[in-house]
Amino acid sequence: MTTQEVANKWAEMCRKGENLECIEQLYADDVTSKEMPGFPEAIVTGKNNVMNKSKIWLDNVEEFHKGGISNPVVAGNHFTAKMDYDVTFKEKGRMQMEEVGVFEVKDGKIINEQFFYDM
Repeated sequence: MTTQEVANKWAEMCRKGENLECIEQLYADDVTSKEMPGFPEAIVTGKNNVMNKSKIWLDNVEEFHKGGISNPVVAGNHFTAKMDYDVTFKEKGRMQMEEVGVFEVKDGKIINEQFFYDM
């Protein structure tokens, strides 16, 4: 798949709430995921570890009220998208969040992802 095809499929799956399936299908086995400094497990490597990180985040959500993902913007082998969430966490209560994700694609798979947001 081209970077544009990966980006479109990523956005489509995430909009449907198929985040874990997205990781399984579109991420390389040796993917690296980076959060903001200070976030627990700010850098995670390996598809299984990225999957576990996502499962933990999803398990901490009590209710999704609203969410959105912008259309991806592609430049070479990278794409970016803005994500907005209105969620209630089990321990932190309701929060509105927005972040930008930057993704790198190689051989039709996401090999790097990095998220930018206010803590």
